[in-house]
Amino acid sequence: MTATLGRVETLARSMTPWGFPVVYLGWAYLFWLPIFASDASIWTVPTVLFFLAGGASPLVAAVVLGYLTGGRERLYDLWRRVVDVRRISARWWGVLLGFWLAFDLLLAGAAVALGVTDAPIHVVWAVLTDPATLGLMVLFSFVLPAVEEVGLRGYYLDRLQERFSTTVAGVVNGATWAAWHTPFVWFPGYYANFTFHPELYWWLPNIVFTTLLLVWVYNGTDRSVLAVIVFHGMMNFTGEFLGIAAEMYPFVVSGYALAAALVVVAWRRPAARDGPTAA
Repeated sequence: MTATLGRVETLARSMTPWGFPVVYLGWAYLFWLPIFASDASIWTVPTVLFFLAGGASPLVAAVVLGYLTGGRERLYDLWRRVVDVRRISARWWGVLLGFWLAFDLLLAGAAVALGVTDAPIHVVWAVLTDPATLGLMVLFSFVLPAVEEVGLRGYYLDRLQERFSTTVAGVVNGATWAAWHTPFVWFPGYYANFTFHPELYWWLPNIVFTTLLLVWVYNGTDRSVLAVIVFHGMMNFTGEFLGIAAEMYPFVVSGYALAAALVVVAWRRPAARDGPTAA
């Protein structure tokens, strides 16, 4: 048994960082394939169980590969970075909580000025005032993304940055994340209760741009997984609260692309590690 475990550990280390997408995507698609054989809404039983089992793949990959490549010490380090608030300075908390509101409103103003739409947002107050809606938004905005961030940034991004530059690591990380998200547009009824209805031609590159922003936050907060969970969650929650109009897409992608380009330029400049421009 010990010899077998040793061989598996050696294999896992030799496959780093490419072992992560193999486990991450393989586990997800294994459980998601039955969904395509059914016309039932993804939110009905047993379809939702297949979806949730596949959706756990970022956490599964992080825990399994984390243990195989670094033992309990690596898993403890990962957990510590999920719960340690001390890694996040006051200025970074300002970025985490305020960035998406400012960013989305700026894009809305640009859309009006450029004639893209005269009604870029439709604020959904029920997100804050209706307990059931609020609970659903918290689940989808923060809890489920937490599973993604533990694996994709907490484990996989570190392995990529050990081998590649920050920009290359971010692009590879984002492309892997995009491959995982691709089936969502075909899951029956997945976006039925959301204002967001993506199309692959603009959504997939936007996932890569979003990843570069998450890399900026992750590196700037001393590899805090908690920071990227909050940042990711605020992106989702703010978008649903503001009710970004469908005609804003794919215009918003240009904003994400510009923001991603700016942070790439920023992390190429010497900067203090504790400021919002550091990475």
